[in-house]
Amino acid sequence: MESGAPFILIGPAVPVSPVLLTVPHAGRDYPEAVVEAARVPVERLRALEDRFADELVKPAVAQGASAIVAQVARAAIDLNRDPREIDPGMVEGTLAAEDLLLSGKVRAGLGLFPRRLPSCGELWRRRIPLDAARARISDIHAPYHAAIAQRLDLIRQRFGAAILIDCHSMPPLPVRHADGPVRIVVGDRFGAGASLAAVDLVMAVIESVGLVAARNHPYAGGYTIDRHGRPRHNVHAIQIEYDRSLYLDAALDLPGPNADGCGRLLATIASRLESMFRPEMPIAAE
Repeated sequence: MESGAPFILIGPAVPVSPVLLTVPHAGRDYPEAVVEAARVPVERLRALEDRFADELVKPAVAQGASAIVAQVARAAIDLNRDPREIDPGMVEGTLAAEDLLLSGKVRAGLGLFPRRLPSCGELWRRRIPLDAARARISDIHAPYHAAIAQRLDLIRQRFGAAILIDCHSMPPLPVRHADGPVRIVVGDRFGAGASLAAVDLVMAVIESVGLVAARNHPYAGGYTIDRHGRPRHNVHAIQIEYDRSLYLDAALDLPGPNADGCGRLLATIASRLESMFRPEMPIAAE
């Protein structure tokens, strides 16, 4: 993908690792139409971002993994939602019932087109024209997931297995365990996205560095895991949510002093998963 595209592929053109990382919510490109339609400043829209989560994947890419990273802001379209998760009140026009999926995320204002945030209420001055909504889906959402599917298929053909790590960040959680607050949540859609052994390995790596991790609560994974995780076909998809206070500064705005360490942890997870699934040589080297 070219610079200025809604998403980019980073890493080797031909995969040299069975690991693919995705980052759907860290995009910082705000289309002019989105900025103009907002009833709040862009600074408030940034609360939707997984701030600088794209920086966390760079060490894993440096050691051979590849990554597909959204560039367009989540305020324009949420790439981790089903394309039917549309609040009908967001769109100027009529959508057929089969084109709508009124999930809990939609009701909370965080559907395919985010509608509101607790900190500032309604985000938009007006509805999105129906043709513009459809264009965002066809020009951004559909190509993003097609690129993931194509890359995973190429990886599986080459190595016999593929591992997708969908990278997110979350506000600090009130959830506590005996060992302290939960700092990372690992989601596999309650076993539907990845093998139990793969998720156990991820949990063990996190806990080995002294961080408390939770599995599937409160984040079990979204559309990306649902769509791309096919463990029975050796395509495993796992969502990882970092507590933002782990890698951002005190204002939760810019990378902080622990950002490098968090990136190295993600690279270690990718390396261990690679060792679990990668044979000695690619199946179909080209």
